[in-house]
Order: sequence, then C-alpha cells, then structure tokens
Amino acid sequence: MGSGSAQAPLFEAMLAYHSRTLGRFHVPGHKARPEMLGQGASFYERLLALDVTELPGLDDLHHPEEAIEEAQRLAAACFGAEETYFLVNGSTVGNQAMIAAVCEPGDLLLVQRDAHKSVIHGLMLAGAKAVFVHPRVDEQTGLRTGLAVEDVEEALRRYPSAKGLVATCPSYYGMGPDLKSMADLLHAQRKCLLVDEAHGAHYGFHPKLPGSALSCGADVSVQSTHKMLSALTMGSMLHVQGPLVNRTALRRALGMLQSSSPSYLIMASLDLSRCYLQERGANALDEALEAISKWREQLALRPRWGLVCATGEYEMDPFKQVLYDNTGQLNGYELKAELERYGCYPEMADADHVVLAFSLASRQQDVDRLLEALDRIQGKIGDECRLESGSRQENRREADLFQLQERISEPVSFTFGTIHDKVEAYSYIALDACEGHVAAEMIVPYPPGIPLLYPGERITPQTAASLRRLAASGAHFQGHNITGLGTVPVQTFHGQNRGHYCE
Repeated sequence: MGSGSAQAPLFEAMLAYHSRTLGRFHVPGHKARPEMLGQGASFYERLLALDVTELPGLDDLHHPEEAIEEAQRLAAACFGAEETYFLVNGSTVGNQAMIAAVCEPGDLLLVQRDAHKSVIHGLMLAGAKAVFVHPRVDEQTGLRTGLAVEDVEEALRRYPSAKGLVATCPSYYGMGPDLKSMADLLHAQRKCLLVDEAHGAHYGFHPKLPGSALSCGADVSVQSTHKMLSALTMGSMLHVQGPLVNRTALRRALGMLQSSSPSYLIMASLDLSRCYLQERGANALDEALEAISKWREQLALRPRWGLVCATGEYEMDPFKQVLYDNTGQLNGYELKAELERYGCYPEMADADHVVLAFSLASRQQDVDRLLEALDRIQGKIGDECRLESGSRQENRREADLFQLQERISEPVSFTFGTIHDKVEAYSYIALDACEGHVAAEMIVPYPPGIPLLYPGERITPQTAASLRRLAASGAHFQGHNITGLGTVPVQTFHGQNRGHYCE
C-alpha cells in the first residue's frame, strides 16, 4: 500500500473548487444547474456540481502537475507500477496507445488471436503487422484458455524481428495463461510484453486471486478499473514499468488518442476507486469471495445448473462464474434472457454459457436473488433432459478442429478493412454459402467484442460453422447484423476473392 492511500487528491481538489465557486463562466454549458437536463434533473443534481474542466487547482490530464499527477502517483504505488496514466476512453485507448508506443509502420507484433477489436484498431493506426498466435482451447467447453508459452517461443523463433507480444489476461471468461514464463521468454530477447488486462484490475489484491500482469513482469498493462473495481464506466488505467517501452512515445500516443476535454467525473472515480481498494478493499473482497463460495455450494445442490471450472492448466478468476444448463434445454442466450426476465442481468452469453461478473461490491443478497431466479426458471421450464446438447457436441468438434489448425499465422497487414475502404468492394453472401470467401469487415459477436473474423481473413469450415451456430442461437453482432440478415460481408476484387492469410 502506497503512502497517503486515504487521500483522493483529485476528488478533494474538485470539492474545494465547488466550495469556493460563485459563478461559472467556463464550460460545460449546464453551469451545474440540474434543471438543464429536464427529466434527468433529480438523478444528475449532485453530479453536475463536479462536472468541471481544466481550472486552477484541478490540473490537466495531458500535462499533469498537481492533483491529477498526485492521483496517478498514488495509483502507481497501489498497483505496483513505475508510472500510471488515467484513461477516460476506456481500455480501448490504452490498448491503442501501447501499440503505437512500441510499433512503427511496418513493424511486426505477436498478437493473441482472440484479442479485443481495439487491439486490431491499434495495429491499423500504427501501421503494424500482426503475427497471430492462437490460444489453446479447453476440449470440453470449447473456450479459449490463453496462450501457451511454447507457441509464443515458436512464434519468436519464426519471427525474431517482432517487437513483442500483446496478450489478453484474463479473458472475458476469467481464464488466464502463464504470464510470468512469457515475460521471462520475451525479456531474454529484449522484447516487451503488453497485456490487455481489462478484466483483471482486481488481480493481486487477495490471496485467492491470481497475480497481476505487472507482478508477472508485463511491461505495460491496461486495466478497466470500471469493470471489476468501482470506477465509472470508461474509467481505466494504463500501468508501465521497465525500460523497454518508450515513455515519451506512450505519452504522445495518449495525448493524440484521448479526449482533449476529459471527464473529471471519470477521473475522480478512478482516484476514489483506488482509495477505496486500499482502505477497505481487503474486507470487501473477503465478503464478496465468501458470497461466491456460498453461491457455488448452493448451486451444487441444484444439479440442473453447471459451472465451468479450471482444469489446472490455466488460472481462473473466482469473480467470473460461467454458468450453463446441464439439461441442454436452454442455450446461453436463452438462459440469459430467462435470468433477465426475473431481474438478474448477466455480463454476457454465448451459444452455451452465461458469464456472471461478480466484483468486490457483490454480497450474499445478490447470490440469493440469482438462486431464486434459477429456481423460478427451473419451476417454469421443468427438468426434461436432452441426453446430449447438440451445441455442446459442436463445441467439442470445434475444439478438435481448432487444435489441428496452424497455431501461428503469417504476418497480416490490415490494408483492407480500414476507414477508407469503399463499400463497392463488398458483397453480401448468404451465411450458408460463406465458407471459402474472404471477410470484408470485422465480424464481432458482442459482447465480448472479440472478432471472430478479421478483414482479409478467409472463412474456414470451422469459422463458418461457428457463425451459423452463433446466428442460430441469437447472437448479437456489432456492425453487420448476421443474425438478423443471414448474410456475411465478403471482399470482391473484379469477380475474384482473395485473402491475406488463412488460405
């Protein structure tokens, strides 16, 4: 715990400003008058008073010297970083900035294949090429469990000029690989480990939680403080340590990519979230983990429902509980809809599972509501059991196919799929006939926002089967609505179809 942990310097500076303000002759335009928001007045009344801009004593995110600088220093001490930067555009901007700081146009970067779309956008902005390293797959669930060290080692052997690796840890499902061994491997060759740790801001703060990416040796980690801790939505942090990442380039990238009018409400919530974690986080984590333990005990008495458990080959975050229907009656999207019908809103679903995101704010009453909802669902639907869920059978077949395919791609340049592409270069083909064609856009089931296809990637039989299964299950896609339209955007080049890789 860093010194001064009970302080929240940015929030305190904002309170001091509010106490001495007589007239607001600066932006924002609401002037702290809640009636300006009409029917939202009662909800926003107190927040508007602290919705401020760069004023004397409130510092400047893009050149911090006062309260923001001190708040970031305290955050660095808390999370074990040499430097910490507040992010007001979510982890998206952190992922893009760390790539821009490491890569120049034409550089190679190893990238975990199931990276968030923001990583791909970062590669596009930097003009860098990706060598995709495929994660391993759990054969029973079909879920990606993270990178294997031996695959990263092989990728480095094939592409020794790569600047480093972008890894995701933990995944949306709470699964994570051996980051420490990867960091050691990369650092031995003076290459950097960049970690999208959006779902791991709480890591390292309790003995029952995995260690943080920084503690495993990551050079940069990007955390969504709003996801698993208590900051406002879009509030994230970027942590950096060691000599391998150019700090000046990193600051320049953040200055270019972040808003020039950052939200002080978001920044203050980052300050307060860090303060709470240090002052009361241990007790809150204890209470939340106890509630999760009781949830698992009670769910075990309800054999209809199953939970995905770690196999020992990967770590799993206890705050991510991955639920499914053992009878096979309800797929993941259907189970999610039923839970929402009874007032319980999960984080996400896929064709088989529902992801329940607990946090240090979760308590026993939350578990009780969830169990009550599951009991009501079972009472309404009954216990008819399908001997084998077709969806789960398909998961095993997909996992088997995935294990056989090439784990390391050739270098991929995202020259297609940029903002300058012409729509005339696209055509739309029926979902049932898409196999063998080349994707013209990112195909992104959301959540979790991980592209199933990248622009220029050929649609393999496995990927086509996954698209059909997701559409049949009711998945939501960002961009092109595959579920609703039943078509896939593919490239056309004067009647020919070509792809960058996965031939």
